Amino acid sequence: MQKLTVLTAVAAPLPIDNCDTDQIMPKQFLRGIDKAGLDKGTFYNLRFNPDGTRKADCVFNRPGFERTCILVAGPNFGCGSSREHAVWGLMQFGVRAVIASGFGEIFYSNCFNNGLLAAKVTPEVSAEIFDYLGAGEAKELSLDVAEGTISAPGHRWTFSIAERHRRMILEGLDMLESTLEELPEIERFRSEHERRFPWMAGLAGKRARELQK
Repeated sequence: MQKLTVLTAVAAPLPIDNCDTDQIMPKQFLRGIDKAGLDKGTFYNLRFNPDGTRKADCVFNRPGFERTCILVAGPNFGCGSSREHAVWGLMQFGVRAVIASGFGEIFYSNCFNNGLLAAKVTPEVSAEIFDYLGAGEAKELSLDVAEGTISAPGHRWTFSIAERHRRMILEGLDMLESTLEELPEIERFRSEHERRFPWMAGLAGKRARELQK
């Protein structure tokens, strides 16, 4: 995955509470057998009318927001179903970070496993960022992953992130790669455990061989 240290980019405000994964990635775009083309479905019903014409009042269709890389969302963003397509679509759409006061639990994990920064802020900070962005022209925010800060001219806020997730974003690691980095510690624990409890060593393998007989 691509590493991310500091991101300075246009931020699009999306003040929708409980925006679920069905809204982020509608079901009709889940028919493919790979990840290709999901950007077309991202927020489709928010961006387009039933006849396929663009909705003029949608933030993503306004001048300047075609360069959006940061999404400032309402609370409980990404709730609903566990479809990972929502994260894949957001990233193909150009979004590299989402700022919100809360996230759907599975969506939140999917973000970090795919390199999408989910920056969790307090409701108070969220309101201040929405006020700063307003409803006018596109404005930029700057996120510093190492420092855990969000900044703009005259403003500086903080966001929370677990240290493991911070390392994954900074080093461009998915969950498997992050776990493999801890392999020496895993092996040390296994050796110590088998020394203390030798009768438990290799039980899974023994059971598997028994079932094959």
